[in-house]
Amino acid sequence: MSLEASHAAVDAIFRIESPRLIATLARMLRGDVGLAEDLAQDALVAALETWPEDGVPDKPGAWLMSTAKHRAIDRLRHHQLTERKQHEIVLEIEEQMSMAIPAPDAGLDDVIGDDLLRLLFTACHPVLSTEARVALTLRMLGGLSTDEIARAFLVSESTIAQRIVRAKRTLAQADVPFEVPAGSELAARLASVLEVIYLIFNEGYSATAGDEWMRPALCEDALRLGRVLAGLAPREPEVHGLVALMEIQASRMRARTRPGGEPVLLLEQDRARWDQLLIRRGLAALQRAESLGGALGPYALQAAIAACHARAKVAQDTDWPRIAALYGALAQRTPSPVIELNRAVAVGMAFGPAAGLEIADALRDEPLFANYHLLPAVRGDLLAKLDRRDQAIAEFERAAALTRNARERELLLERAAKIR
Repeated sequence: MSLEASHAAVDAIFRIESPRLIATLARMLRGDVGLAEDLAQDALVAALETWPEDGVPDKPGAWLMSTAKHRAIDRLRHHQLTERKQHEIVLEIEEQMSMAIPAPDAGLDDVIGDDLLRLLFTACHPVLSTEARVALTLRMLGGLSTDEIARAFLVSESTIAQRIVRAKRTLAQADVPFEVPAGSELAARLASVLEVIYLIFNEGYSATAGDEWMRPALCEDALRLGRVLAGLAPREPEVHGLVALMEIQASRMRARTRPGGEPVLLLEQDRARWDQLLIRRGLAALQRAESLGGALGPYALQAAIAACHARAKVAQDTDWPRIAALYGALAQRTPSPVIELNRAVAVGMAFGPAAGLEIADALRDEPLFANYHLLPAVRGDLLAKLDRRDQAIAEFERAAALTRNARERELLLERAAKIR
């Protein structure tokens, strides 16, 4: 195997194994996720040095874990074991390493699953800023490099590196426990986890800035995290709701752009290009969310809306009255100007553009929309349908001036030009 091929193999294996590696090490190190990630990186460096010459081991995950444990012992001893806690950790790691490695079984899988869940809740802890939670989650659970995260969010590598360093320092200073919260705290913390995963997905699905309409790799990372979480928390309806929403939205990705990368709006997409496997997976996840009982949460309600689109063979078959009703339920559950704007679109499709415009016009004084391109974009569409062309053109041009995404700007200016 060539050096390049060996490094590619190491990178692929590490991307798969690193979340479990970091999670297990963090548990052994009493929740020190910063040190756990450093040790995982040490093991990666060792693999890059060793595997090209010796070959990839039969059990690469076990090799990486064993190497990381050795590095942990060396590093803790280097600090002269000034704390009893460090001494106890070293003894525990040594005891584990002296025992025969058990064959994989359900019990071991349960331990690894618990560790991954703890790591996810730690990386998404509300003590961190939203940007820090996203960066840390992609780094520790998505297996992305600092450079990959920086390129995905169009910021410098040093900015992402600083966010990750500060996040790990904040977690240590706040003495955040490496655990899955219990009782009433679980719901709030779970909401933070779901928010981070969906933020990652949304940035991939509709990039806020840059030259590309989408960044599919981010959607894939978010989907992978969501599926892992659904496996680890199977009794949480909103987890399945979020997975359903992402699966169904991701099913449209091939149809969302033309060969040159130009955006294609939902109602103009070739639905034969929608991924039916992802749709089936999404509908199954939505059914699981509904079967767990209780009122649907925000993600499950959005998934139900996405399902209405997925079930329509052609755009004209879309059940817009149901979508409008679902947005009404969502607005009651989690009031938001953005949800209300989406409801305006649905009401306009279900009951006529004048009804939709009335809702959109009521949002014009919302501070959130002062520099938000979607309000004038929606108003432009509704005004165009009412044949108020000059006003529609002005709104599309205003929306184009506000967006930071080049592809979206082109689309908005194109729509203005079509109605001149």
